[in-house]
Amino acid sequence: MIAARLQVMTTTAPVLQGVATTGIYCVSSCVARPHPRNVTPYATSVAAEAAGYRPCLRCRPDRLPEPHLPDVAPPAVAHALVLIADGYLDTRTEDTLARTVGYSGRQLRRLFLDHVGATPAFVARSRRAHFARRLLDETDLPLSAVATAAGYRSTRQLHRGITEIFAFAPSELRAKRRSCSLGAVDGGLALRVPYRRPLDLARLRRHLAGRAIPGVERLGDDSRYRRTIESCGFAGLIDIDLSDRGEPSGIGTLEVVAHLPTMATVIDDVARCRHLLGLDAAIDSHETIGDDELLGPELAARPGLRVPGCWDRFETLIRIVVGQQISVAGASTMAGRLAAVAGRSFDALDDEATNVVFPSPAELAEAELSGLGFTDRRIATVHAVSRAVADGTLDLYGYAELDELVAQYCDLPGVGPWTAQLAAMRLHRHRDAFPAGDLGIRKGVALVIGTDEVPTARAVTELAERWRPHRSLAAQLLWAIADEGVLP
Repeated sequence: MIAARLQVMTTTAPVLQGVATTGIYCVSSCVARPHPRNVTPYATSVAAEAAGYRPCLRCRPDRLPEPHLPDVAPPAVAHALVLIADGYLDTRTEDTLARTVGYSGRQLRRLFLDHVGATPAFVARSRRAHFARRLLDETDLPLSAVATAAGYRSTRQLHRGITEIFAFAPSELRAKRRSCSLGAVDGGLALRVPYRRPLDLARLRRHLAGRAIPGVERLGDDSRYRRTIESCGFAGLIDIDLSDRGEPSGIGTLEVVAHLPTMATVIDDVARCRHLLGLDAAIDSHETIGDDELLGPELAARPGLRVPGCWDRFETLIRIVVGQQISVAGASTMAGRLAAVAGRSFDALDDEATNVVFPSPAELAEAELSGLGFTDRRIATVHAVSRAVADGTLDLYGYAELDELVAQYCDLPGVGPWTAQLAAMRLHRHRDAFPAGDLGIRKGVALVIGTDEVPTARAVTELAERWRPHRSLAAQLLWAIADEGVLP
């Protein structure tokens, strides 16, 4: 896949099959019809590759979004996969990853083999190889640039990684590709990001437009989301086309154009695009909520609903903090003021509306924020949270169960359950986070149960027990209901 080869699986039967006589794995709908005795089913492409199979050149199973891990897999495994997708193993070892999620290296490798079909290190290697394959298919970049963009240190390492997964050299794969319709566009690198349909792009556009931080991100009238990023200390731009192309059900694609000073972070930037838009959301969440008597019909009426994540965890955390007890629009305005004062402006980005890189934790911890409209208490909270992230007291990438994670956030001054639950949902992608005190969620509950009184946070918390362990999707659905409905 273009960023994270392994996102996490439906409870349906595997759709991939390894063929012992050819050493190839295909999708079950491939025109090839091997004898059943020669076929081994696999739930994920990385499991098939770890078993020694290479992807079919005809049906190209490597271009499909991966299915998801079943609920029976330990949450730590799912979190480890998220970290791998974020590039964690590019600079760290398996043992470091294991300690981060609370296991020994041996335990984590065993769990990965049981639930994923491959070790964490193999998943990371597969991730890099598949991203490089996309670049070979979709761009005319030289092999040295492909190697850098995919996280390889040299073209020799690229050759070894590609050959391990695909059994062909990079030059041979490029020779086999179909005509290239993407590539360098106005100095940017254009890539396709696949996703499973349906996807409610209109709702995602509204979500991003309402929460865009002025100067840092925006959604244009052309349905293109654009934001500044930092790459190796220099500013860049990411442009995502969120227009609906009217593609049929099945696999859709979004076009991402990266304007970067270096290719070294492209693989991680594309992964962030997926996380921001919730493209890797677990399908079983929809199946569980879809069976609920109250929310099932509401979810069916909104196909393609996703739980958006974030681009940058610290940036989103600060936006949540400044959004306490004010409107969504007000929070965006206040976050924009922080960015203007403490962030870095880059006129060279050639975009008047998007020209500020959001400040780092260390920069914001020392910034003078008086006179921006914040209360003294809110300024103290912003500084405290920034210092906690800067000095490592608060690890935005660490693993913890939901209750422990919420407690860690609530230990910070000025941070309560609402902020902590939203952080768990947007930053840590916890599938069971639920900010019950949120007014929008409470209004959504009132509309669902048919009352003209907005219920209390306690009442909503009790009702939400029926939606475990997928309350994040329930929360996103309730916000959608509240946005569309009017209380009696």
